[in-house]
Amino acid sequence: MKSTDPAIPRLAELGPDLLVTTPRQRTTALVRPYAGIAAFAAAAWLHWWWLTPVVVFGIFVAVVTVTHDVVHGSLGLRPRQTEWALFLLGMVLMESGHAYRTTHLQHHRLFPSENDPEGYPAELSLLGAICYGPVFLARLWWWAFRRSSANPALRAWLVAEAMVPFAGLAGGLLLWPVTPGLFAYAVMVIVGSWVYPLLTVYLPHHDYGGTPLTQTRTLRGRVLPAVFLELTYHLEHHLYPQVPSHRLAELARRLDPFLAAAGVHPRRVI
Repeated sequence: MKSTDPAIPRLAELGPDLLVTTPRQRTTALVRPYAGIAAFAAAAWLHWWWLTPVVVFGIFVAVVTVTHDVVHGSLGLRPRQTEWALFLLGMVLMESGHAYRTTHLQHHRLFPSENDPEGYPAELSLLGAICYGPVFLARLWWWAFRRSSANPALRAWLVAEAMVPFAGLAGGLLLWPVTPGLFAYAVMVIVGSWVYPLLTVYLPHHDYGGTPLTQTRTLRGRVLPAVFLELTYHLEHHLYPQVPSHRLAELARRLDPFLAAAGVHPRRVI
């Protein structure tokens, strides 16, 4: 747990069951992104292009959620499985899973700090966070790459992952006479990643306070948290990053009395 605030209990007090990931939950989380790809391929084959943005949105949520859990070691994967999961899940969105792990763990260690490249958009204006989108992932990759010289294995992963979006676009152009599906998918996931600074950093963290309880926000409700696979429980995640996403709703319920006593009021959504 990051916080030392006496109002916030240790995870052992809240219940060790919050760390449990069953084999079925692990399999579901890891397979869900590829089910999304299959759905996109089916929609493209049927020329249901109106449906593809909805499918891509679902793929984004599935990948971000499971990669989050992989990075924090909450799915119970072995070290080698973790490395391949970061690579293969990153490929789905044509991103670098290893760069994400490097910068995201730095974010948890240091936010707010000038040495937290992931948290930087929280310092920007709303317009600044929107405009920062096209360079966000590239700058995170470069930050991780510059610090990987002492780790040849990590550098190799980073180089391989940097080639994925170019390969996706090139393959999409080559396959265009057969189907525009791959090129459309590549463009959609690359452009879709431009909302990361706004949605995953600026909105949860801007105007942050000086304590762990006030440095991020949390959203409670029935519909939106379910649609985003519990990613809206951002404060709970920062306080207890080892808790897997599928247990965040229960963690939030158990934390409610402590947050209320500390004067923290989660925002309510549908």
